[in-house]
Amino acid sequence: MRTGLSSLPIDDVLAEIRSVMADHTRLVLAAPPGAGKTTRVPLALAGLLGEPPVIEGRIIMLEPRRIAARMAAQQMATSLGEKLGQTVGLTTRVDRKVSSETRVEVITDGLFTRRILSDPELSGVGAVIFDEFHERRLNSDLGLTLAMEAQGALREDLRILIMSATLDTESVSRVLACPVIESEGRQYPVETRYLGRSQDRERIEDRMPVAIRKALKEEDGSILAFLPGAREILRTADQLDGAPESVRVVPLFGALTPAEQDAAVSPAPEGTRKVVLATDIAESALTIEGVRIVIDSGLSRVAEDAAGGLGTRLSTVKASRASVDQRRGRAGRLSPGVCYRLWDEAATRGLMPAPVPEILKSDLSGLVLTLAEWGERDAGRLIWMDQPPAGRLKSAQDLLVTLGALDAQGSLTPLGTEMACLPLPPRLGALVASAPSPAERALAAEIAALAGERGMGGSSPDLRDRLAGFRKDGSPRARSLKAQAKSWGNGADPGGDMAKLLARAWPDQIARKRPGSAGSYLMASGRAAMLPETDALAKQDWLVIADLGGAAKEARISLAMPIDEAVALEIGGVVSEDRASFDPRTGKFTARRVKALGAIVLSEAPLPKPKPAICAAAMLDAIREEGFPAIGADDVVQETLARIGMLETAGCIEAGGMSLEGLVESAKDWLLPLLKRQGASVPPPHAVREALVTSLDWQVQEALRRDAPLNLELPSGQTARVDYLDDRAPLVSARAQAFYGLSEHLKLAAGRVPVTVEMLSPGMKPVATTQDLGQFWGAGYLDMAKDMRGRYPKHDWPADPASARAHEGRTKKRL
Repeated sequence: MRTGLSSLPIDDVLAEIRSVMADHTRLVLAAPPGAGKTTRVPLALAGLLGEPPVIEGRIIMLEPRRIAARMAAQQMATSLGEKLGQTVGLTTRVDRKVSSETRVEVITDGLFTRRILSDPELSGVGAVIFDEFHERRLNSDLGLTLAMEAQGALREDLRILIMSATLDTESVSRVLACPVIESEGRQYPVETRYLGRSQDRERIEDRMPVAIRKALKEEDGSILAFLPGAREILRTADQLDGAPESVRVVPLFGALTPAEQDAAVSPAPEGTRKVVLATDIAESALTIEGVRIVIDSGLSRVAEDAAGGLGTRLSTVKASRASVDQRRGRAGRLSPGVCYRLWDEAATRGLMPAPVPEILKSDLSGLVLTLAEWGERDAGRLIWMDQPPAGRLKSAQDLLVTLGALDAQGSLTPLGTEMACLPLPPRLGALVASAPSPAERALAAEIAALAGERGMGGSSPDLRDRLAGFRKDGSPRARSLKAQAKSWGNGADPGGDMAKLLARAWPDQIARKRPGSAGSYLMASGRAAMLPETDALAKQDWLVIADLGGAAKEARISLAMPIDEAVALEIGGVVSEDRASFDPRTGKFTARRVKALGAIVLSEAPLPKPKPAICAAAMLDAIREEGFPAIGADDVVQETLARIGMLETAGCIEAGGMSLEGLVESAKDWLLPLLKRQGASVPPPHAVREALVTSLDWQVQEALRRDAPLNLELPSGQTARVDYLDDRAPLVSARAQAFYGLSEHLKLAAGRVPVTVEMLSPGMKPVATTQDLGQFWGAGYLDMAKDMRGRYPKHDWPADPASARAHEGRTKKRL
């Protein structure tokens, strides 16, 4: 170990890590926050801590956040007594400091994708480290998949290391087929105090200052307070204005300047206490000196599918149990600490165990474009930590075809190739690459630079205001983005009609103000969007929207500009067509012939007899909105999923983890043909079941028929329905006499799953339940029969039911 470095918990396993990485090409390392994995492991593998190098060539370490990348690189360089850019380098979208001497390069995960696409062999790279992998960012998952592809096909010697603070190491090592090393870390005890949730829906930025003042009175030391985003942080800071001089309030979020971020993580001056107001960026990747108090709002802001805009929207959700545990642990890194939680203790049990991987919930258009550039049209052929949902892949491909990035076969077009070379989401890439003139391309590049960087140019939703603010901004971050925009725009002077540029890239997000509304708009895509009534843009009848935030039902417009109606109709493309809507409550269709720009109806007339395809599309829309209850088929779909789940659990089949959400998303593929045949009639539930089962692989169909039947024939000759939705499923109910003669219990799934037998009295009331008939006949039956003989003396209650003749429950006289 290099002398002069302070001891860290990770040091105890560095020798083991070096040894395993010397002999294996993949490794999973789990170490809690504060163990030192981020700043020690790359240096140890590179031979920079006094031992010979294990890895030949440059080591690339991926960080999911720019601030974490910069601080990790800076800390490693400082520990070596060097400036950043020498032995340790940094590459982010707005900063690059590397040289020919660089042995360890810290890079943001999105830029790694560009690098491996341009150089699939990763020439000169000896190892790729995926840090903070537990965050399960989309770029990290995609980068890992491509790295494993490169390793398998081109670079057998390439090393891949997954590092995480909290991780399901068993499942990760199973996917990667590699060993696991775990570091215990070092943690002091932390007392948890629950302050309860607000009873009057008080804003979190109003509650947090109260909790901070309470903690300042009750405890010593600096405070780390977790809030969901920059808006809540700044509002909280405003309310703490006027705090004593001995208390410094500092924000910490990604859009701050490096100097502001450094101020947040540096030690408080002697004689002062610091209150750091941070997003979840401070959960694990950053060390903040002096903190022994954590105040947790219990909220996170996460990226989710936005079906437009810049690919995702940011939504505020409850943090996962893994996240709040990590936050709590920040109070015990240096000494015993205290964690205040702004919710009730019982609510902790209801939190999700871990964050949902972004690949399962986000827009996948960037991923599909990347795979097309990689040369792979079928994502299912690759190795993923979590397989991308088929429905989201299809939606992403449809969007890329609409943008002109892919052809109908899924191959990259010349426009798509140009879009893929730009480090931008596909929408912004299309905006730049499809601009018709050099001046318009330069203008589009400016728009893309500010739109892709949240908060750049100010907070106004009006693109004109934001662009003016961006052009005036002289900060280092703005200067870097302007340089990028200039390179994307090929150095030309910007000019042209911004509204037309946006409309060409976002034709589905041209929006018209709803009649009689104040700030509510309907987009051509069919989604609703809104602006505050007081916003100047809300006075405009037509907008073209570039970005959205907030809830999915009526998203908040965060970037837009006015567009002339004639221009909107010309670019958006007006069509005349027949449309219908379906009301699940009445089972009736309402049809009309419309002239429309997408979902924006310009004129319409009644249509008495809609065609079957129109009715089918309307019913499919109702299913997307309300699920299968819209057509009365929820039970049969849930039943089929339960049958498949039972067979998967029993090891009879592998069906790929089908879900109700997935079936709704894929209904166009397996249900639409049936809906078209039905025309204006709702299909009966059994027909929906048949359509679903028929869409499955032949082996699954056979297993359902053979090992998970809908009915069972009982010894009495009766056919009994199998209930797969009961809590005791699979369940069969019949009069007790129907089971006479059965010495062995009924089983399904190739004899691996016992059926729950519910015996009924002659009056059809449940009297006994068993999953072991052999044992029941010799024990529980005796008590049941004694009771039944008294209540139903005319019926058959033999002493040896296992040998008796089964029947339908007739009286003795009729036997």
